[in-house]
Amino acid sequence: MGPNMKDISTAPADMPIPQPEDSQPAAAQRYRAIWLSDIHLGQRSCAAESLLDFLKHHDAEQWYLVGDILDGKSLDQTLNWPQLHNDVVQKMLRKARKGARVVFIPGNHDRFLLGFSRHSFGVILVLPETMHETADQRLLWVVHGDQFDSVVQYAPWLSFFGKKHQDRLLPAGRFLNRIRRKLGFAEWSLSAHIQSDTETRNPTSAPFVEALLHAARRKGTDGVICGHTHKAEIRKVNGQLYCNTGDWVHSCTALVEHFDGRLELIHWKGESRAG
Repeated sequence: MGPNMKDISTAPADMPIPQPEDSQPAAAQRYRAIWLSDIHLGQRSCAAESLLDFLKHHDAEQWYLVGDILDGKSLDQTLNWPQLHNDVVQKMLRKARKGARVVFIPGNHDRFLLGFSRHSFGVILVLPETMHETADQRLLWVVHGDQFDSVVQYAPWLSFFGKKHQDRLLPAGRFLNRIRRKLGFAEWSLSAHIQSDTETRNPTSAPFVEALLHAARRKGTDGVICGHTHKAEIRKVNGQLYCNTGDWVHSCTALVEHFDGRLELIHWKGESRAG
């Protein structure tokens, strides 16, 4: 042993033994599969700190990145790539290198990656869509879902305006939350409230779900897992399963499959939340 190396075996009993930086916490919850979408790395509203905390405390045999993981539209306008965003990418790459199967399905914000479909970025496979069979033998179609959204398909300028509006709301939301904390109230997301109110009155929400499930039925599956709307939910529609993973801008949610095939939405309470 070199002169600068410390022999851990001779260290005092109460001295903590250093752990590798990328090791999982002792309490890490393990699942058969985990789905994440709409992370929007590169966008200021991305809750990267919350997501990194989630990745440290959860692991799975299979990971599905269901679109809009990168926000190419934001990166085209302003280069916003803090260290936390890089940490998220590195954490996911480490999971893949350790043996997890990681599939990346591009969405409308990272559509430029569709050119690499059926290729792999090192240990991450890029696919336009895929199928997943649960432990209880349900076949589910996994797709981002933007191709079924009439707003993105026929009025992309409206989607762009909505994102710009959302970014401007974030500073106001953070200011309001500082006041709420001083008054002893819980945090509240202004932009998420406006988005939720808009979705409630949006007449295209039901057609979006119906169109996805119709396509899933034609593919012979039991349902669909998607993202895109930023509205996390699991529900049955006429006997078919509709699962939406939510997002890591407002809700900070993930869809997980337990080893018995049961599906569940996890709402992760991290430190960094959008205002």
